[in-house]
Amino acid sequence: MKVVKRSGNIVDFDQSKIENAILKANNEVQKSQRASKKEIEEIIEHIKSLNKDRMLVEDIQDIIEEKLMAYNHYDLAKKYIIYRYKRALVRKANTTDQSIKELIDGESEYWNTENSNKNAKIVTTQRDYLAGITSTDITRRFLLPEEIVKAHDEGVIHFHDADYFAQNALHNCDLINLEDMLQNGTNINGVMIEKPHKFLTAMTIATQIITAVSSSQYGGATVTMTHLAPFVRESYKRHYEKYQKRNLSPQQCEQFAKEDTRKEIKDGVQTFQYQVNSMTTTNGQAPFLSVCLYLGETEEYKEELALIIEEILKQRMEGMKNEKGVYITPAFPKLLYVLEEDNVTENSKYWYLTKLAAECTAKRMVPDYISEKMMLKYKIDKNGNGNCYPCMGCRSFLTPYVDPKTNKPKYYGRFNQGVVTINLVDVALSSGGDFDKFWKTYEDRLELCHRALKLRHERLAHATSDVAPILWQHGALARLNKGESIHPLLHGGYSTISLGYAGLYECVKYMTGHSHTDNGKGKAFGLDVMQKLNDKCKEWKEAEDIDYSVYGTPIESTTYKFAKCLKKRFGTIKGITDREYITNSYHVPVFEEIDAFSKLKLESEFQRLSPGGAVSYIETPNLQNNLEVVLQVMKFIYDNIMYAELNTKSDYCQNCGYTGEILIDDNLEWYCPNCGNRNHDTLNVARRTCGYIGTNFWNKGRTQEIRERVLHIDNKDDN
Repeated sequence: MKVVKRSGNIVDFDQSKIENAILKANNEVQKSQRASKKEIEEIIEHIKSLNKDRMLVEDIQDIIEEKLMAYNHYDLAKKYIIYRYKRALVRKANTTDQSIKELIDGESEYWNTENSNKNAKIVTTQRDYLAGITSTDITRRFLLPEEIVKAHDEGVIHFHDADYFAQNALHNCDLINLEDMLQNGTNINGVMIEKPHKFLTAMTIATQIITAVSSSQYGGATVTMTHLAPFVRESYKRHYEKYQKRNLSPQQCEQFAKEDTRKEIKDGVQTFQYQVNSMTTTNGQAPFLSVCLYLGETEEYKEELALIIEEILKQRMEGMKNEKGVYITPAFPKLLYVLEEDNVTENSKYWYLTKLAAECTAKRMVPDYISEKMMLKYKIDKNGNGNCYPCMGCRSFLTPYVDPKTNKPKYYGRFNQGVVTINLVDVALSSGGDFDKFWKTYEDRLELCHRALKLRHERLAHATSDVAPILWQHGALARLNKGESIHPLLHGGYSTISLGYAGLYECVKYMTGHSHTDNGKGKAFGLDVMQKLNDKCKEWKEAEDIDYSVYGTPIESTTYKFAKCLKKRFGTIKGITDREYITNSYHVPVFEEIDAFSKLKLESEFQRLSPGGAVSYIETPNLQNNLEVVLQVMKFIYDNIMYAELNTKSDYCQNCGYTGEILIDDNLEWYCPNCGNRNHDTLNVARRTCGYIGTNFWNKGRTQEIRERVLHIDNKDDN
């Protein structure tokens, strides 16, 4: 007989383990309650007589308890139950202890590649991970039901950010309301920060706010430069008055004031960029920040905003110096450039900014592009108006919301409560290809996700404004009173909670034999699968007044975890589980040949069904000498898809000075094609992995995915 252990491992039945366990319990009770040698043998023989090919270890232990009670050894049975409980605690403790040891030793592949924006060797990152290990342990043992933990471990679902779940005060991501905090003042660490009177000061305060906010949550944050634009005008006035006091002519005052203002903008942007990249949050990394560049957010300060956008693009194009003093591509902040009527055609007023954005994308992989045209079409609020606004941190989008007090749209100051992701590949494989069973299994798994999401919501509902004053009392997200509950902000659509999904391609491929890119049977089934996600979110929202939303999860390490779990449960299935990763969200698989425009057009249909967050991308060669292609792609994005990005390459080898693309060999090891250098410490590699840029290397699954990416633009001259 075989025994299935809790870990899933299968071993031969060993009766000595039963004997030893009962004898240990015997030593803790009076002689009259002890099991005799004969009784122990009878229990073992009874288990053997069941003639099972395999048994779960839990079932064997249940039988032992029942038999001991049948022999009237109630105290002994109680001691045996306690023994089982203690053993369970020891197993869990050992897992935690082992995780801590592996982290500190610095030799664990998991910890060294868990997050491509974190360096696990650095003490601040280790401190965050140590706290996370403890939180995860508490979460697993005390806060989550066993069915959720089991489903998470088996890769059926993924309960995100369990390493922060023990604290009931931490939410995921948000749009910081810098306008409120800068115009009305704020408070950081008990220090009152009054309204700044010039741009440079405002930019400095903004970086302090961003760091404080990022340390009070676990997800990404977004700010908009629109909220900084009024301070450019304030600076101009101060400079003008300075020259006016020197009795210069109005023309001279204007000329010199403009020169000084441009210099201050340059200094302010430089300060912002250095501060954001050099500061470390309590999460052990630089703030996970996106910066919105959207001219359409303001009419009054549009000219000032254009000056800021221009300087941000210029400085980002230059890059930041590494330890060798060479300019490289920084990971953050992520830039979000909104394409609109005023900047998307050659004869539009701000076309020069779009050309600058194209040049920056070709060299530094940012900005990403949001189409105002498509977003206004899809993001319709209750008043029937379209809305355009940035994503939170990476790709998570809020749902349209109208402030009941003003009857106007509101986005800055809102947030996301958390994410649970369903593994669509597991649903398909569990059905064995039977469509009736697929939809039944899908329904069950979605309800499992629903229960897990409600746990996230209920955990956060216990928080009061005192737990993070910068968020809830001083304007980043709200202006609540001390001690006031944040619970009302979790309902009514003010915040969202995300139902994530992964592996649509493999799910569709297994069920239909086609890719969801086939514009036929596969695509139709894929759209049905996506629609089901939306239908469930709508159902839950109507019942609970909680804004559930479908989210194309940016699973960086979980794509590897899901792949390993699928292979363990279902074996190696060609084209489905034979890789070390599964495909993110609705994306065309990285190895499938398709041109850039077809890919974006196709994915736009799936992106529309992912309203809580999604981003599409195309993989490109070096386009620094082919900006016309970049501009063509940008125009296509404007007309066809809400949110997309271009993945270019800009790497550097510190060993030989090579600039270009660092490659990956057959063993999934990175190397310099010029000198063969394989030392990660002297290779500067930047790749967009899940909508954001990573620079600290990746696990084997994600590395294989990066290696297998095909180009969607070939950069060849057809003439």
